[in-house]
Amino acid sequence: MQTKDYVVASLELHLFFGRIMKEHAFFLKAGFTPAGERYSAKADFFKNEFEKLLDRAVSLSNGLISENVLQSGEIVTKFTAAAECQTERYTGISINQGITGRTLKLCTCKCRNIVNNSCHVKALNRTALSLLNGLIALKEEILDKVLHCQIFTMNYPLLIEHILREAKLYRKYVQMLESDGTLSMHSMKEVECFWNQIMMEHALFIRGLLDPSENELIHSADKFADDYSVLLKACCKAQERTMPEEVLAKTKQFRDFKSEGTKGISNCQIRSLILPLLADHVLREANHYIRILEEC
Repeated sequence: MQTKDYVVASLELHLFFGRIMKEHAFFLKAGFTPAGERYSAKADFFKNEFEKLLDRAVSLSNGLISENVLQSGEIVTKFTAAAECQTERYTGISINQGITGRTLKLCTCKCRNIVNNSCHVKALNRTALSLLNGLIALKEEILDKVLHCQIFTMNYPLLIEHILREAKLYRKYVQMLESDGTLSMHSMKEVECFWNQIMMEHALFIRGLLDPSENELIHSADKFADDYSVLLKACCKAQERTMPEEVLAKTKQFRDFKSEGTKGISNCQIRSLILPLLADHVLREANHYIRILEEC
């Protein structure tokens, strides 16, 4: 095992996906009616636990993570702090906003001993796997009950499937780090197919959560969904990576669309059912995908 690769890759993974998971749990909780109190409480548990995991990852990361990751906008964006504040006010669900404040202060000075952090990172990975097993089981249970009309949520069934796939990818990567010490073995074709589908579904969710009067934005979201559907089909049929430059260009366009949307939602200039934190959430995922495409 290459200790440096293991430590840095693990921390960068948790800084991105740990935040994504805590927000998944947040969105699940926010989507339940009073009749779903039992599931709301379960979602709240995982929100709090992933906040703790993310908080620990931030504490371990200063001076270790790469400049590319730090500057990519996948960990936090210029909108994240305000989006958390607004979303907490709108929902009444608490968010540990101090984590974002400390994340914004992370540096890449390479001034810390990576070897001494490896045991702490291993413990963090084990915690992540345990939490992911529980959150995945909860998402699967919620999805099953929604599809059988046993519970109601404001979250689309496709959104629950969507966040379930992301949790399973996170778990797969942590397992890979624990078994191989690196993430270098994953297939770029699989990565592109996965994230093309995620981007396509983001466009579908945006379309579905915009106010019906937002005709221009709905049309744009539809166009992105169609474009990613074409890219996804091409990727799935190919033997290896296909059209990486076209995928990168399209994802940068979609990133810009999401960035303007996040700004518009935060400034109350767009009519929608989209929480500011959800807008920022999907923006960070586009930034993550762009960074992967540019590095490979």
